[in-house]
Amino acid sequence: MERWCGRVALVTGASGGIGAAICKALVVAGLKVVGVDRDLDHMLTLTKDLANESGMLTPIKCDLTEEDEVLSMFATIKEKYGGVDVCVNSAGMSRNSSLLDGTPEEWREMLNLNVVALCLCTREAVASMREREVDDGHVIQISSYAGYLVHPNAALHFYSATKFAVTALIEGLRQELASSKSHIRVTGIMPGIVETDFTVKMTQDPEYCKRLYASFKCLQAEDIAASVIHALSAPPHVQVDKIIIRATEGVR
Repeated sequence: MERWCGRVALVTGASGGIGAAICKALVVAGLKVVGVDRDLDHMLTLTKDLANESGMLTPIKCDLTEEDEVLSMFATIKEKYGGVDVCVNSAGMSRNSSLLDGTPEEWREMLNLNVVALCLCTREAVASMREREVDDGHVIQISSYAGYLVHPNAALHFYSATKFAVTALIEGLRQELASSKSHIRVTGIMPGIVETDFTVKMTQDPEYCKRLYASFKCLQAEDIAASVIHALSAPPHVQVDKIIIRATEGVR
């Protein structure tokens, strides 16, 4: 990770769970991390907690589903740090409804954050790298095991569709970069169930989530952050295409 010290990483969905764990791991590794989320309070607390680490965390409040806010956020990063060297798209959400009882509003909400916002941040991050002739940058998409295998839980089916879209977008981006002779790398990380507030927000049922998380040793946010570090630590000639992470037992 030495070659990344002092360089700039953008992490979306940074206020909690996987995004916050990734921010922490990157700051500890010495990067200048820009954490982006709609919830600024949690990021400010995390910034204070990481104040004595070798890197630093700069929180920016941004609604990723609003194009103007995203473009403004990238402009702020350019003004403050010059641009982005690493882009980690960690923001994502789901609604607790099946294909047969869901609403167009819920589907659009998931698509806007899980797919469109991811594409917009990726486009702007790669543009930032190219503008500064950064040819060793890295784009890391935090997807889901639901983008590899459709879960029998009906409430996850549309969410799974958005993550299958991310799987296609990861490969599409890799092909586009390769065709332009770019050495910017692309990695997809596909975790199973992670013990965060993601499922709580989705189900609105904290007691159910407690029982679920107590039923087996599930993944922790730090496990996903470790995979990000693994991908970034690979030598420049090594392309880590995809990392699939599952619990060794129980519901995955």
